[in-house]
Amino acid sequence: MIRAIVVSSAYIAAQMLADVTSLKIVVFLGMSMDAGTFVYPITFTLRDLVHKTVGVKAARVLIVTAAVINLVMAGLFWLVARLPGDPAVGPQPAFGTVLSPVWRIVVASIVAEVVSELVDTEVYRLWVERVTVRYQWMRVLTSNAVSVPLDSLLFSWGAFGGVLPVPVVWSIVLSNVLVKGATTLLSLPLIYAVPDARTAQTDPVLTELWDNEKDGAYDHL
Repeated sequence: MIRAIVVSSAYIAAQMLADVTSLKIVVFLGMSMDAGTFVYPITFTLRDLVHKTVGVKAARVLIVTAAVINLVMAGLFWLVARLPGDPAVGPQPAFGTVLSPVWRIVVASIVAEVVSELVDTEVYRLWVERVTVRYQWMRVLTSNAVSVPLDSLLFSWGAFGGVLPVPVVWSIVLSNVLVKGATTLLSLPLIYAVPDARTAQTDPVLTELWDNEKDGAYDHL
């Protein structure tokens, strides 16, 4: 259960850090790229770890929860940036300059996250149920091979299409796919870091979660 809490917390944290850093476009290896790409790719593998540990429906709930948290975070930054600063301290414009959200980027990021992560979930599930439970690294590689390009296209064109020059947007797409793909390859061994809850009989909490999912206890989610 501890590992499930750790990977879930890491997933939420990575999503938040990625959304904040996505507000800046940087040049990396000669290509334009939103800085959130340095953090965001690991969320796909972390989602796979959650899926493996506590099941598909728990993974779906985590994806939606992360989206809501990111939306609340952006709203909080927006509100704080617009509140007047303490006169004794000064206007403090730096906060708003750095953290005040660009709503188009926020919305594009959250939509891309939810859609691509849910697709990742379904590809992972289909691989395990219809292909094989062996070669665990293949389930991660296959699901990410579908979700990473999808996420990059949705985010890049949703956030910057019509605002930045077309070559710059395609550069962002390409750099996203390359960095996320490299991160996927590096993070493949992590899938072996957590137990499959279906066989983790020593953890009654995880076993109960799997039994409830199998019995349809979470069908309303």
